[in-house]
Amino acid sequence: MTANPILLQKKYVRVVDLFAKKEGIALSDALDFFYNSMVYQLMRDGVSDMHCMSDDYLVGDLCVEYQEARQ
Repeated sequence: MTANPILLQKKYVRVVDLFAKKEGIALSDALDFFYNSMVYQLMRDGVSDMHCMSDDYLVGDLCVEYQEARQ
């Protein structure tokens, strides 16, 4: 299933903003990490309807990916 591109962009904004706040990083750093993440790829490609998951769920996955990347 493909999402409406405008709604998907708004979802990206909410997820990146929440991710930046949760990890205590700059929005620019959060955006850079997000666009290079597996979470973004899955959302963009509509895999498993990831774009339908809650913002909190997606941020949780993104935080796990971020912590793994920092190790």
